[in-house]
Amino acid sequence: MSAPIRSEYRVVIVGAGVIGLYTAYHLARAGFGPVLVVDRGFLSSGASGRNGGGVRQQWETRATIRLARESVLAYRRFARDFGVNPWFRQSGYLFLAENETELERLRHVHEIVAGEGLPSEILDGSRVARLVPGITPTAAVGGTYLRTDGTLYPFPVVWGLYEAVRSMGVEVLLGAEALGVRSADGRLTGVATTRGTVATRTCVNAAGGWSRDFSERAGLTVANAPTRHEILATEPLKPFLDPMVVRARDGLYFSQTMRGEIVGGISPATRQPLTSAMASSPAFLARMASALVRVLPSLASVGVLRAWSGLYDDTPDGLPVLGEDPRLRGFVHANGFGGHGMMLAPSSTARVARMILGERVDLDPAEFGPRRFDLGQPRRFTEALQLG
Repeated sequence: MSAPIRSEYRVVIVGAGVIGLYTAYHLARAGFGPVLVVDRGFLSSGASGRNGGGVRQQWETRATIRLARESVLAYRRFARDFGVNPWFRQSGYLFLAENETELERLRHVHEIVAGEGLPSEILDGSRVARLVPGITPTAAVGGTYLRTDGTLYPFPVVWGLYEAVRSMGVEVLLGAEALGVRSADGRLTGVATTRGTVATRTCVNAAGGWSRDFSERAGLTVANAPTRHEILATEPLKPFLDPMVVRARDGLYFSQTMRGEIVGGISPATRQPLTSAMASSPAFLARMASALVRVLPSLASVGVLRAWSGLYDDTPDGLPVLGEDPRLRGFVHANGFGGHGMMLAPSSTARVARMILGERVDLDPAEFGPRRFDLGQPRRFTEALQLG
């Protein structure tokens, strides 16, 4: 097992998922280094390798929409920029409403999204049926659709970033756990890992579902909470479904891959236990199968090939935590993305990198800053559309 090459780095990034690697990429492009990335697992062992690959711009807060729109543009040029094709398909996102109350909520989202210049549409039941052949007539009275949303394969994204940052001189140590930090007078001075301790004045917590744990190891109390979600993939079918389909009521989501598999999940009915194993459960398979068949009866006889689970890194307001923690100078948060780190990675990490470079960014600390959950501070924003 190798140790870090250097004894000191300008930045140490904890987490080699899409957030950590994209942050390293932006810093390396700016000529800021040396940079060390450490990860306790293997490449794609965290949420970056365990998600459904959805990339959408339909959100309830304008700042999130702008981040998502910028990320869509980044994924459109990803193959050109990194030489690896993530198969990003802008086949749309369709949100289903089962009744008029849900449709009214989606109309509100539509108005915000359309107000940002995106071609959002409100659909009636007949148009939903054309987009989802075979859908049960009672499954939706309507919905909202944005054709520029889409899906990608997460693994090429992570691999492309990994190869890119290493070619730019970033050191990536896999199987190296960050144990804690060193500090003096309220300023970060180093990071301790299972491969040794290195000196640094800046550490980025991009540990995803383990970000709360690492923040606590640094002596910081945070509002992040890891939650376990499950997902499955069916046997391949003849292509029939273009958009990612999401049900507003319970977070059911599913799409069809280019290989023909149906991939999807559903929000947990109860909080799932956190374990080191990321397997799935019979209870999830039964609930997911029941939900899918109620929407698409033709899937009743389709076999499930595999199922797995991963961690969301949730915050109380559904927005990520981005920026330096004033309680420990040099400790930078890039976490709290829920299940949407892949969606928002290119744009949000660009801003984290600019913060480290000392540049101004267009993020309101009241929306994204690490101290917004302090006792007595009113919550100004809530991103409730935490689905799919």
